[in-house]
Parts: sequence; structure tokens; C-alpha cells
Amino acid sequence: MTTTALPAEMALRRMGTTESTPMSSTNISPLDSPRSSPSSTSLSSLASEDALEQKKPVLEKKQLVDTYGNTFEIPDYTIKDIHDAIPKRCFDRSAATGLYYVARDIVSLATTFYLFNRFVTPETVPSTPLRAGLWFLYTVVQGLFGTGLWVLAHECGHQSFSKSKVLNDTVGWFCHSALLVPYFSWKISHGKHHKATGHMERDMVFVPSTRQEWATRKGYLLHQLDELTEETPLNTAYTLISQQLGGWPMYLLTNVTGHNKHEVQREGRGVGKQNGFGGGVNHFDPNSPLYEAKDAKLILLSDLGLLITGAILFWVGKTYGFSNLFVWYLAPYLWVNHWLVAITFLQHTDPSLPHYTPTSWTYTRGAAATIDREFGFIGRQLFHGIIETHVLHHYVSVIPFYHADEASEAIKKVMGRHYRSDTRGGPVGFIKSMWNSMRWCQWVEPLEGTTGDEAGVMFFRNRNGLGLPPAKLQKAAST
Repeated sequence: MTTTALPAEMALRRMGTTESTPMSSTNISPLDSPRSSPSSTSLSSLASEDALEQKKPVLEKKQLVDTYGNTFEIPDYTIKDIHDAIPKRCFDRSAATGLYYVARDIVSLATTFYLFNRFVTPETVPSTPLRAGLWFLYTVVQGLFGTGLWVLAHECGHQSFSKSKVLNDTVGWFCHSALLVPYFSWKISHGKHHKATGHMERDMVFVPSTRQEWATRKGYLLHQLDELTEETPLNTAYTLISQQLGGWPMYLLTNVTGHNKHEVQREGRGVGKQNGFGGGVNHFDPNSPLYEAKDAKLILLSDLGLLITGAILFWVGKTYGFSNLFVWYLAPYLWVNHWLVAITFLQHTDPSLPHYTPTSWTYTRGAAATIDREFGFIGRQLFHGIIETHVLHHYVSVIPFYHADEASEAIKKVMGRHYRSDTRGGPVGFIKSMWNSMRWCQWVEPLEGTTGDEAGVMFFRNRNGLGLPPAKLQKAAST
């Protein structure tokens, strides 16, 4: 399979070489369900946004390049172009089909649980190391099936599960609650992510640090970045493992990786609040600035779902032992968290992807700032294609996953060179990308010498000697 986000011939390392060919790009409006939902964005508003973009004065432009050194061009198509390219049948949503996949995933989880509890016992498998290894395999397999169920609840949140909002939200609430996800709370914040993808001040997940923010978080002065040596692989591994194990709970509890500009919340609920423990920004409090006053009942309903699941899990632990509870549920739950964070991280973090300041961002541009990858049978069958068709998903989130491949092919013809994908190595390449993106993508900054729109296009930089070097800082004059 081809890749459209590969390193440039002369830019893999500042002293290295690799091949790269940016490829097609597609853009499409998120025509969500006929009923409004947190993840929907009106076609008329987005079209008017494109019109405003076209009225901007034409300034002398400097050629943009991404972190690899590949030529980058700001998307030049409209939301309507994307929508018109997709066959109408791709918008069809079948409740029966959606329920079939939910039943399939639940049956897969239940069957695996039954088989291991029935046959992987001291009587049938006397060897303790072998038995432990088989139960480890159980946690991995259940984590895959659990992630698939999570993705189907995600479909419900976007109203792509069926035409019925009631059915969507009912199925989504049950499935996400069973996985300790606050369904409506996540649905609302995730909808805001879709409305502001790639926006440096409004996006909700994996908003990259600026150079100043990255230095501050690491405890360095800004000018010291030019003097630092490469990060050790051990440090990178620690950061990656911490993200994979704790990223999802920390996001729910503290809004880590989300924007931290809550003071602009239109109801004034964000004044004095910030990300982090004790900052008042989380997915469980109806007063969180992530939400508006009208959302309070939905936030409480989400919390109720978690309390019910928590009570059931506590009963299981008390009845059958908490060690069994850990193996049966908590270890697979950690695997689900790992896959969710990995998928989301790699959808929005890549050396070929831009981020935009508020003055340069538009919906059309932001939706193209995502990348498709490939995870083979697991990605397409167990994870319902969420990895392979994410670019489309950011343009039209109401299209169900079983029509996403066809729709993706259709929008590639519109996006052309703006479409990003990296399918090198299949599943192994996907895993490797986690390490590569962690090494390459540390902060974002604009290209030196850019003005106007181009000055608001930011690409990743790093202190590891990979790709284009960071801009040279002007040293302050001594007094």
C-alpha cells in the first residue's frame, strides 16, 4: 500500500535520507444526523467560512514545508466539494446493522470469558507459567474486543449508528458506561474536538505545545533549547508508557492534552479554571467549563452510568475476589485505554500534519490536519475501521463505518495532495509510528519568514535532530 506522509529524501534526519511523497487530500463537511448533536456542524456555516477565507487579501507567500521538509500547501477546496463527491448511499445508517455489530462484539467478549474460565484452570492447565501466559493472552484479546465496542459507542455519539437519536444515545450510554466512559460528557467534548480540529486554542485532544510551553513544562528556559542534547531513548520510552497507561483517565479527570483557554467559555464558567488536578476542568462535573448549563442533566446521567458499573464491579470483586476482577476486567480495561490513546495520538500527531493559529484556522483546513493509518485485520474488523478512515470521519462524522472506505476513496479525489496517510508496514508500522511520532513531534512553531496566513500554519519540531531544525532564537541583548 502507498503512503502519503513519508519523510522527504533529504530531511529524515538533518544528516539522513528517506523517501517521501505527500499525496492526495480531501475535505468534507460533517453533515451529522438530521437532528443537531454536539458533533454536528452546519454545512451553511462552514461554507460561509470558506467564502470568508477566499476574500482574504493575497499576500506574497513563502513556500511552506512540513517537518520532513516536504512542500505543504494549504487546502484549497470547500466543504461542499467534499460533500458532493460522496455517493448518497454512504450516508445510509442501518439500526439493524449497527445492532448486529454490537451483538457480535458482546458475544465475542462473553465467549472469550467463558472459554478461559472453563478451560484455563489449574485442573486443565497444571503449569502455572503456561496458565499465566494464557490469562495474559485473555487480557489482550478482551482489550481488542472491548476497544471495538468502544468504537461502536463512538459511532452512537456521532449519530452514525442509526437514524434514531434515542436508539443511538441509549446504546452508546450502555456500551460506554460498561467501559467506564462518561458517554454524554465525552460526546459533548468530542463534538467540540470535531468542530475545532487542528485549532491551537479550541481543539480538545492532543493540542501540541508551543515552543515556549514545551520548554516551561520541561523546566527549561526558552533559550536553553538550542543548547540541549538529544533526549535519551529511555526518556522517550518513559513518556510514551506514561501516556499509554494514564493518558485516557488523565484526560477525563484533568483534560490533559486538551486546550487550556477556558476563560473564553461563553457562559463565563471557565474564569479561573485550568487543566490539571484541582483546576475545575474535568468530564464529571456539570460546572466544568467543558460544558454549558443546559448540559447538566446529561453530565449527571453519564456519572450515573459510571456509578452503576462501579457498583457492579465492586460486587464482582467482593464475591469472586479482587484478583479475579483485575484479570477479568481491569487488565483488559487498561488495554482498551492503551488502544484509544494510541489511535487518537496517531490520528493527530505526525510530522506531516499542520496545526493552525486562530487567525489561519478554518474547518476545512483543520479537518485535513489528520492522517489515516493501517492496522490490518484488527483495525478493519475488530476496531471497525476507525484507524483507516479517520480523515473522512473528520469531514463527515455521520457516515457509518461500514460505508467509510467507499466514502474515503471518493473524497481523496477532491483532497488530492492534501490527503494524508501512512500505511507503511501495516500493523507493525502503526506500532512503530507511536515511537517515531513521540521522537519527532515535541512542539509546534511557524516557519521562519512566513507572513499572513502562512505565519499561522505551525509544524512540529523537536530537540532530537530529526527533520527541519527549530528556528534560531534571537539572544536577548545584555544590559
